[in-house]
Amino acid sequence: MKAVILAGGKGRRLEPYTTIIPKPLMPVGERPILEIILRQMRDHGFTDAYIAVGYLPELIMTFFGDGSRLGIRLTYSREETPLGTAGCLGLLADRLDEPFLMVNGDVLTTLPFSDFMRYHTENGAIATIALNRRDIHIDFGVVDTDAAGTIVGYTEKPRIAHLVSMGVYAFDPDVLGYVENSVYLDFPDLIRKLLAAGETVKAYVFDGYWLDIGRVDDYQRANSEIDRIYPALTTGGR
Repeated sequence: MKAVILAGGKGRRLEPYTTIIPKPLMPVGERPILEIILRQMRDHGFTDAYIAVGYLPELIMTFFGDGSRLGIRLTYSREETPLGTAGCLGLLADRLDEPFLMVNGDVLTTLPFSDFMRYHTENGAIATIALNRRDIHIDFGVVDTDAAGTIVGYTEKPRIAHLVSMGVYAFDPDVLGYVENSVYLDFPDLIRKLLAAGETVKAYVFDGYWLDIGRVDDYQRANSEIDRIYPALTTGGR
C-alpha cells in the first residue's frame, strides 16, 4: 500500500519551536511525530510513503533518508511554491496508481490505517474522510429570537456535538483527475469539487485517540500523554 504525508507547512502556530525545526521533526516523547506516523504505516502494511516537503525540506530528507532505517520506502516531493493541502497530489499523479492513504504530518492517533483503507476500498468511494467526535462548550446562555425580536428559546451553556476531520484521508486514483499539476488546491476545495461532480465521499467515524499537535497546548498535551498511548500507536510499541 501507498501513502502520502503532508509535511510542507511552516507550523506558524507552533512558533517559536518551528523557527529552526520543521513541525514534522518536533519530538513527541523520544521520536519526531513524523517518525511515529511512518512506524504506524509500516506496521499496517504500507510499503511506500511519499512525503510532500516545502519548509526546511533538507532537514526532513536528511533525517529520514530513503526510509530503510524504518522499513518503509520514502520518496520526497518538493514544492517550490506552496500548493495547499491537496495540490501536492498533482506532483505525484504518475506514482499513485492504486487506492492510497493521505495523512497530515502532525497527527497523533491510534486510528488503524489498514482498517481505514479496507473500509474505503469496500465502499467504492472516490474519497473517505476519517472523522472524530468533538464537543464545543459555550460558556454563556444562548438565546434564540424570532424575526420580531421575541425570545423563543434559552439554553444555558450548551454543548454542541460535531464531527471534525482528523487530517486522515483515503483516495481512489481517480481523484487525481480533479487535481491540476502545480496548481494551488486546499483539501476542502477538492472535496467540494468531488461533491459537485456527483462523486461518492464516505465518512469513517473514529472514536479513539486523536490529537493534532499544530498548536502549542496540543503539542504539550501530546508529550504528556505519549507514554500512555504509545503501545497502541505501533505494533508492540516498537
